[in-house]
Amino acid sequence: MAAFTAQDVKALREKTGCGMMDCKKALTQADGDMDKAIDFLREQGLAKQAKKASRIAAEGVAYAVTTDDCSVGVVIEVNAETDFVAKNDSFMDFVKACANTVIKENPADVEALLALKADGTDQTVAELLQEKVLTIGENIQIRRFERMEGACVAYVHAGGKIGVLVNFDTDLAGKPEFVSYGKDVAMQIAALNTAYLDKDEVPAEVIEHEKAIMVEQLKNDPKMANKPEQVLAKIVDGKIGKYYKENCLVDQEFVKDSKLTVAQYTKNTAKALGGSIEIKKFVRFEKGEGIEKRQDDFAAEVASMVK
Repeated sequence: MAAFTAQDVKALREKTGCGMMDCKKALTQADGDMDKAIDFLREQGLAKQAKKASRIAAEGVAYAVTTDDCSVGVVIEVNAETDFVAKNDSFMDFVKACANTVIKENPADVEALLALKADGTDQTVAELLQEKVLTIGENIQIRRFERMEGACVAYVHAGGKIGVLVNFDTDLAGKPEFVSYGKDVAMQIAALNTAYLDKDEVPAEVIEHEKAIMVEQLKNDPKMANKPEQVLAKIVDGKIGKYYKENCLVDQEFVKDSKLTVAQYTKNTAKALGGSIEIKKFVRFEKGEGIEKRQDDFAAEVASMVK
C-alpha cells in the first residue's frame, strides 16, 4: 500500500490543478513520491494545466440565472485569463452547467461544488473544469457564487461584465410585469454599484469613518472654520443623509425616473399589480473585482525577442 496522506493529495492538487481522485491514483502509482506522481499526471495529459494554474485569471464572466418559476436563483463568477474566452460557447456551457448545479444541489462552497456531478453530464464539476482548461488552453477558476431561494430576478450586464441577483418577498412572483420591475432594480444595482439595501445594512464603522472624513473636510474649509460645533454637526448629518441616498438601494433615485426613489418605484409597482413587493437582498458580482491583473510590458517582451 502506497504511503501518503490526505495532505499529500491536497499538495498534489495544488501543484497540478488535477482532481482529487486523479491525485490519489497518481500517488498510489508513484508509491507516495510527489515528483513521480506529477510525472504520472503529466504523462496522462492531466497536468498540462499545472503551469496554467499559476497564471492570473481575472477575466471571464459574472453570470446570473433563475429557475423558470423564479423560485431559486444563482449568481456566479468564473474567471479565465483573457476577455474573449467569455465569447467561447464551450466556456459558457461550463459556466451555465456550474450555475445549474448550484441551483439543483445547493453546495456549501466552491470546493463542494467541484465534487458534485455537473448538471447534464456524467462528470464532476472538477473533471469538467480540467477538460475545459485542456481544450480552451487557459487557466479557468470558479471564484465564487451566491444562491438564493424565494422570488428572484437575475440580470447580466455587458455580456458578463456584471451579474446581479435580487431576492424579493412578494406574492407577484412569475408575473411578467414583476419580472420587468425586477430587471429594472437589478439594472440599477449594476449601473450604480449599489453597496447596501437600506440604512440598517450600513455598518456603524462605515458611518463613523464617513463622518470623520466630513469633519476634516469642514475643518479645512475656511468658510466653516468659525462655525459653532452644533452647526457643523448638523452639516455632517445632512451629508450622511446624502450618503444614504447615494449608497442605499431603496433611497437611491430611480435611474429611469429621477422623480422617484427605488422604494417609491417599488411601492407604485406593487399597487399597480395589486400585490406586495419587498426587496430582501441582492448580490452584485463584477468579474475580476479585487484580483490584481497581470500587467504586460510589451516593450520589454519585444526587446527580449530581439535579443
